[in-house]
Amino acid sequence: MTQSTASHRHLPNRLDNPFKSIVLSWESLLVLVAIGIFILNSMASPYFLNAWSLSDMTFNFTEKALIALAMALLIISGEIDLSVAAIIALASTLMGLALQYGADTPVLIAIGVGTGIACGAFNGFLVTGLKLPSIVVTIGTMSLFRGISFIILGDQSFKGYPASFSWFGQGYVWWVISFELVLFIGFAVVYWALLQRTNFGRRVYAIGSNETAALFSGVRVARTKFILFCLTGAMSGIAAVLLTARLGSTRPSIAEGWELEAITMVVLGGVSILGGAGSIIGVVLAAFIMGLVTFGLGLLNVPGIVMSIFIGALLIVVIALPILWSMWRQRA
Repeated sequence: MTQSTASHRHLPNRLDNPFKSIVLSWESLLVLVAIGIFILNSMASPYFLNAWSLSDMTFNFTEKALIALAMALLIISGEIDLSVAAIIALASTLMGLALQYGADTPVLIAIGVGTGIACGAFNGFLVTGLKLPSIVVTIGTMSLFRGISFIILGDQSFKGYPASFSWFGQGYVWWVISFELVLFIGFAVVYWALLQRTNFGRRVYAIGSNETAALFSGVRVARTKFILFCLTGAMSGIAAVLLTARLGSTRPSIAEGWELEAITMVVLGGVSILGGAGSIIGVVLAAFIMGLVTFGLGLLNVPGIVMSIFIGALLIVVIALPILWSMWRQRA
């Protein structure tokens, strides 16, 4: 490299001006978007600013956002799990089956979370043990897990969950603050600390940036990815407990399409679909944005199929936007 080339290279000024880097960050843009959507919703419907309406809004995203927290780490590492919604269906089905044999609330919760961990471990074994592509594996297990639910239930449903169990999906900790929202905030703090303040989080970033380099640097890549799949399964199991408790019933079609919404939250939150970059704060903001959008559309009586079209289009735009931006900068 010549001296003239080096002298004209643009160097980032993040260390000299941290305030500028914060203002120009993706998270700051998400905050502005959230504020804008909040204002539009309040103008579109007189019922939006009601405290109980805002509380009901949180039920639109907390269960999916819990999955997105773990999914974010998995995608940062360069992998993906498309079976999370099917894990919810299987966990809910097994909880309902246990209910028929008289299982009480602690046992139901243990079965839901345990099923999620077992399914995540199965995915992790296939990916890390047999070296299969995660997208292929989880497409297969997506059909496998939900297929088992249909075999057990068919066209039937399980109902009659005890009130102590239903509280986890319908209960409030204080006034309009639901248990689900408190649980989501608590897990968000845990996952933020795990990713940003621990050696495990640094290993996740290293694997996603360059898996080969991380392996030669002494990072146990296979074990780290296996743990991430187990975490994603565990969060899916927790989401299954909350969703089943909120609905009060189990059907094999439960949570259909949730894998798309969870991935959209992660990518909208600034996590690179190629791995190696992203933050939990962005995912939390993206979850609130999607909750605001879907709740606002619901208040306007927009059909569910339109919401599905919007989420699919949003995912495409968010993935394509960085690529288009990079192409524009290169031409400029």
